[in-house]
Amino acid sequence: MSGRAWGVLFVLCGAIFLEGIDVAMLNVALPSIRADLDMSTGMLQWVMSAYVLGYGGFMLLGGRAADLFGRRQMFVFWLVVFLLFSGLGGFATEGWMLIVARFVTGVAAAFMTPAGLSIITTSFDEGPQRNKALLVYSGTAAGGFSIGLVVGGLLASVSWRWVFFAPVILSLLILITAVVLIPKSPRPERSGQGVDLGGAISVTAGILLLVFAVERATHVAAAVTAGTVAAGLVFFLAFVLIERRSSNPLIRLGLFRNGALIRGNVTGLLFAAGFFGFQFVAVLYLQELRGWSTLQTSFALIVIGIDSILSPTLTPKLVAKFGNARVIFGGLLLAALSYALFLPVNMDWTYLAMFPSLIILGLAFSLAYGPLTIIATEGIDEEEQGVAGGLLYTSFQFGAALGLSSVTAVSIGATHGTSPAAQLDGYRAALIVPLAAALIAAFISAFGLGNRSGIEDPAAAGADPVREPVDA
Repeated sequence: MSGRAWGVLFVLCGAIFLEGIDVAMLNVALPSIRADLDMSTGMLQWVMSAYVLGYGGFMLLGGRAADLFGRRQMFVFWLVVFLLFSGLGGFATEGWMLIVARFVTGVAAAFMTPAGLSIITTSFDEGPQRNKALLVYSGTAAGGFSIGLVVGGLLASVSWRWVFFAPVILSLLILITAVVLIPKSPRPERSGQGVDLGGAISVTAGILLLVFAVERATHVAAAVTAGTVAAGLVFFLAFVLIERRSSNPLIRLGLFRNGALIRGNVTGLLFAAGFFGFQFVAVLYLQELRGWSTLQTSFALIVIGIDSILSPTLTPKLVAKFGNARVIFGGLLLAALSYALFLPVNMDWTYLAMFPSLIILGLAFSLAYGPLTIIATEGIDEEEQGVAGGLLYTSFQFGAALGLSSVTAVSIGATHGTSPAAQLDGYRAALIVPLAAALIAAFISAFGLGNRSGIEDPAAAGADPVREPVDA
């Protein structure tokens, strides 16, 4: 890769690192925020949910906007929005102010992230060069989340407001380097390509309602959740009808006939559900049952961050030797092993007893996350790279929301009483959720093992023609 290409990759890695560290730092600062702003548990939950709604709900629209209005333009503009509203969150004096700031920050990330991913997939040729770039990118994302756990704990010990101010400083540095290093590109030719407003509104409403239903499932009656899901499905049906009749659809429906893309997205959803669900249970176990401090918990979990080292070093070699599909399958099996090893957790486990699960999970993440990004975007026409990236990150975000909601529901349902033993029973039951998610994901990904790269000929799959894929 040329020096300029490395520079572009450096900027985009900085942006995805920013997104990861932003979420992780907030996770560990929530208790301080609640105490300072006198927020109820329900309102505090919205500090996280607002970001998830904005991020997950607008990701597809963000991906299409990058394709239509220019990837660099979208990336830079929404990075500015991210910077401003992250800073405003730090000045919040009321809970609702913080919730609004987090929602807009999530929307900004929803437009910024697929734009950044599509810059990579259109700047590097398919094959080893793009694979290496994507694996470095995914490793940086993992590193942001892992480092954010520790940095968030340190900053929150000074003031939770620094959890919002610190990303402003990092955003400003990334913005300056982005303007300098990311080459300007002409606005994409859009003659005859109007914005599919009906499709954008319907799919965004559908995703928002589904994410909302998942996020609130443990806080409202089952009938309310069912009604919200039903409303979301109605919007999705409307979206399909609109797209079938639109001459310039938001998402070409033929894209969903690409078997590798579908497998990648479904597998990514399940993998994210298991990964974030497990971490949530582990944090509750360490802090609520064991009485570990925020910093102790952060340092305990940082070992998972080994994926930030392995993703750009070990994973490319394994992909080159075995192909994406086999590496993903191996990563999912390791994730299942990690969750299974944590099932016997008890009240007096030493950190040494937990360590195998955590280190194996870091290895699993390094093997699955990057290659999933590759197979979900490879073989897709350049003008649809933003949409493909938006689909993938929507799957990851929805999976995270689904995993968190599911482990919470199972934990509550299996906890009978308020004693530590009862809580432990609830956590053990909840750990079955990530294990099941990883095993189902492995089963689905196994259908791609017949093709070394995990990419299949779309014509053979009955798909609309897309560019002929290159074997990884």
